[in-house]
Amino acid sequence: MMSGVLGITDIWTYVLGTVAIVLLPGPNSLFVLSTAAKRGVRAGYRAAGGVFLGDAALMTLSAAGVASLLKAYPPLFLVVKYAGAAYLGWVGLTMLRGAWRRWRDRNDPATPRLIDAAEPAELRSPFRRALVISLLNPKAILFFVSFFIQFVDPGYAWPALSFLLLGLIAQVTSALYLTALIFAGTFLAAQFRQRRRLAAGATTGVAAVFLGFSIKLATASV
Repeated sequence: MMSGVLGITDIWTYVLGTVAIVLLPGPNSLFVLSTAAKRGVRAGYRAAGGVFLGDAALMTLSAAGVASLLKAYPPLFLVVKYAGAAYLGWVGLTMLRGAWRRWRDRNDPATPRLIDAAEPAELRSPFRRALVISLLNPKAILFFVSFFIQFVDPGYAWPALSFLLLGLIAQVTSALYLTALIFAGTFLAAQFRQRRRLAAGATTGVAAVFLGFSIKLATASV
């Protein structure tokens, strides 16, 4: 029976739950979308690669019991939590600065692209930026372990294989979703090139959402 493959108790429920969770907006998907809108498909996939690697690392850490360690040592959780919140806040503030510069130069024909010389250099490494955003999220570690554990048969002899298959399903689902966001972002980029004010407004909106993620993570608890 398919639901019992590799120690997974109910694989189709897991698939449906994973799809629902992946579709929820978060800093990873929003960063990939905004990167594709700013810099095109290739940069969007570089950002997606950072998300894949970060998620894989979090899944591995969760399977190894790091979430339990964070629960057992609240000060460690606080360090990771506030570091992640500070990083997301810094990304949001940097985007706001870039949006202001684009608004200020909106009538300058010499800067036709959504991303230009006004874009801070530190935002021009989408793979590394997406990787750090993904890793500095202790809530994701706790989510992975709490979600995965529901579908792993405790009596199965090789639970690592169960986690591997669950992680593969999550990554494939994420890849399909991020691909859709990347091509949606390139469509938005074409619109933004024609509408400078829209581009600045959209960047401001994304920055505000990142600041919201920062506050939400800073106030989160184990």
